[in-house]
Amino acid sequence: MSYQYTAIGDSLTTGFGALPGNGFVPVYRRLAEGRLHVPISAVNLGINGLTTEGMEGRLRSDSIFRQNIRNADIITLSIGGNDLIKAAKSTALRPGNLSPVLQRALRECKRNFSDIMGLLWQLKARSPNPYIIRVVGLYNPYPQLMEATDWVRHFNRYAAGYSSSVCGFASIYYEFAGNERGLLSLDHLHPNGKGYRVIAGKLDALGYGRLR
Repeated sequence: MSYQYTAIGDSLTTGFGALPGNGFVPVYRRLAEGRLHVPISAVNLGINGLTTEGMEGRLRSDSIFRQNIRNADIITLSIGGNDLIKAAKSTALRPGNLSPVLQRALRECKRNFSDIMGLLWQLKARSPNPYIIRVVGLYNPYPQLMEATDWVRHFNRYAAGYSSSVCGFASIYYEFAGNERGLLSLDHLHPNGKGYRVIAGKLDALGYGRLR
């Protein structure tokens, strides 16, 4: 017996900012093997810079994404951070316009996230085996911006609303808040190896549902 783990998402899923093998995907895979006592093969479909809009498009039309989701027993999703970063960067020269731009980006992000979850349910609707979905929450890459803090908290509350016996939400906001220096890499945006271990540990702590 073995399980397939499919990881979809942005640069957090690729493990950007950490040495090879130290992103949350390989660390979580090893933790899951230890808990489930079966071999687990991982397919990492992370794409640096991916937004919720991009993820929705992949799940609608990318055959590799769709097939690997159908085959997966464990799915992790990290998405949303680039929506915030893209909006914040677009206002760099016009800080007075930050609030409207961020509010619009948050609305679009939440709408896209809803579509992403709907597509995941559709792709797994005929699954003959138990499976779990784990959503990685957001930390704030701009802790000095109160508006970014509000944005992240709103998104996390929305994403956590999809929690169920199958879908779990890994909250990492409070682990990173105030600890950015120790958990982020030199670019101050992506986790370092320690930060990714924190994410993997939060995913592992959610348990494994009916897979156990």
